Amino acid sequence: MPHISPWTLLTLVIAAVVALPVLTVLAHVFMPTEGVWQHLADTVLPRYLTNTLILVLCVGLGTALIGTGTAWLVVMCRFPGRRLFEWALLLPLAVPTYVIAYAYTDFLQYAGPLQSSLRELFDWGHGDYYFPNIRSLGGAATLITLVLYPYVYMLARAAFLEQSVCVLDVGRTLGRGPWRLFSSIAVPLARPAIVGGVSLALMETLNEFGAVQFFGVDTFTTGIYRTWFGMGEPVAAAQLAACLLLFVMTLVLLERWSRGKRRYFHTSSRYQQLPEYRLGGLRGLGAFLACALPVLVGFLIPSLLLLDMAIAEGDSLFGRRFIDFARNSLILAALAALMAVGLAVVLSYGARLSRTSMTRTATRIAAMGYAIPGSVVAVGILIPFAWLDSRLNEYLQTHYGMLVGLVFSGSAFILVYAYVVRFLAVSFNTIEASLGKVTPSMDAASRTLGQTAGGTLRRVHTPLMRGSLLAAGILVFVDVMKELPATIILRPFNFDTLAVRAHNLASDERLAEASTSSLAIVVVGIIPVILLSLAMRRSRPGSGVREDEDL
Repeated sequence: MPHISPWTLLTLVIAAVVALPVLTVLAHVFMPTEGVWQHLADTVLPRYLTNTLILVLCVGLGTALIGTGTAWLVVMCRFPGRRLFEWALLLPLAVPTYVIAYAYTDFLQYAGPLQSSLRELFDWGHGDYYFPNIRSLGGAATLITLVLYPYVYMLARAAFLEQSVCVLDVGRTLGRGPWRLFSSIAVPLARPAIVGGVSLALMETLNEFGAVQFFGVDTFTTGIYRTWFGMGEPVAAAQLAACLLLFVMTLVLLERWSRGKRRYFHTSSRYQQLPEYRLGGLRGLGAFLACALPVLVGFLIPSLLLLDMAIAEGDSLFGRRFIDFARNSLILAALAALMAVGLAVVLSYGARLSRTSMTRTATRIAAMGYAIPGSVVAVGILIPFAWLDSRLNEYLQTHYGMLVGLVFSGSAFILVYAYVVRFLAVSFNTIEASLGKVTPSMDAASRTLGQTAGGTLRRVHTPLMRGSLLAAGILVFVDVMKELPATIILRPFNFDTLAVRAHNLASDERLAEASTSSLAIVVVGIIPVILLSLAMRRSRPGSGVREDEDL
């Protein structure tokens, strides 16, 4: 039997722990459900499937159009406000989808300020005018698109910044204008990045629970929750989770298939300044509006609405109880961030030390959690831990005549475990990229000076990766603060977070009170947006940030 190093063994163990929820869900696919699955298939499953497909198609198309178009404008065109939009277009990432749903519902509903003002202004009564219903499948698709398009914008902008000037020059010499350069050259070359961004947006769409549940749109995510807690059928819920997992795996395979065997390489190590198209007059105004509208509708308006509601009314429990909610959120997020960063360091360093196929497979398994919806992770965790609690109580009752309750499934431990499974990939990708920039000669020099592998990691790599470790921790921290489906399913009794507090109040139609918790989540979410914008400003090699500002 070949020798396995401690780092390789740790990598394999982490991969096995992360894979447990998925394996649990898949193991329940063929279990009998005593007619429940047939009932679901005959009644609600077609609606789950149809709504999920429509949502995915609408969000995919919308995020691709908005993200790619705005990325091209801020990279290749000069127009008023471009410098502002470079980072402002990322701001909707700070707003959880369920938060924007609460804000716009209060603003656009029949009794809301907008429709009330219209009726008063034009002396309209009920039935005298048509106003679109925000609480619908179309409303959910629109709001989710406005929150998730930055995934496409972020990756498309990075791809456009790294594109070859030579290719664009050849296109211009062949008589192609800006539009044809964009559609026939830039977009095809950036297609892997665009498809990757759309895939991330669609995975988040499949994970969405708060907004679709609030709008009354039945999807697989809401169906899993309803089947488990409403019908008390964990096996049927696991089978629904397996269907949702199939959706996600299909997205991943389509994304990889779309790449095919295409590879894009830079043939020069020198980078020239990208050409820019100066837009003035109506074209400049059009570019300004195209970039301003997503920021205005996706961030500024909902944030101002939440602020107004929080000041005017706010949470009735603001004070001691609200501090408890905030403390729970902060503690869970901090613990999950620390564990995710620590495990990511072990995984990335283990992959660096052992480049075998077994290690590569293990790291891919460990990094797949971000592609798995939170509801699937929650079901996959709750089933084995509930079984453990049941066996433990049976044993204690039989031998000692006592019961200890829900030791595993009723504690905050499984919440942190779910967060780590879900967001380990976020920290792993960040740390792996940073570790890859450390030259192997440093490892060799450290080992010749008598340092072990662990000593090299602690004394050499960790100081060099300090910035990336901090960034990875902040990203996981904020993702945990916003996570809703896994938190709702797994949280202990009488243990609420800011996300759960906002969801519970909004579900009771107490939208103004939900604004306080929602606004707190938005404020925390701005942190990674600032980090991303700072990192992207200098993302094109060989070029600094120009000092001239657009007027």
